[in-house]
Amino acid sequence: MHPLATIGYETAALDAVIGKLKAAGVAVVIDVRAVASSRRAGFSKTLLAASLEAEGIAYRHLRALGTPKPGRDAARKGHVAQMHAIYLDHLHDPEAQAQLAEAAEIAAALPAALLCYEADAAGCHRRIVADRLRDVIGCDIVDL
Repeated sequence: MHPLATIGYETAALDAVIGKLKAAGVAVVIDVRAVASSRRAGFSKTLLAASLEAEGIAYRHLRALGTPKPGRDAARKGHVAQMHAIYLDHLHDPEAQAQLAEAAEIAAALPAALLCYEADAAGCHRRIVADRLRDVIGCDIVDL
């Protein structure tokens, strides 16, 4: 089983992120942002998808795996534990459950990376998603 990667773009340029993804052999990026727009150049959904696909990396946005607004607000205030609690509750939502199953299918079939903004995976909801996927498909997790 190939590892599941996670990556945050908070402090990185688009070319550096793509370079890390390619070096890790990632075939598909699973965007787990609720809002796939960004003030960071190149990281809004349409441009990111086009840039990744130009480099041979597929892109899939799973909006329901994003953090709901109260969780994003908590994270901005540095309340990571509160954000995690809000996110864990959000994962009970049927749409989130369906997209978690879709992410597991993708990650089982192809080398995948979960993408979000936060540079430190420990402070991001993508760590929770990665842990859930590891439990389902039995993969290792690598933070890029």
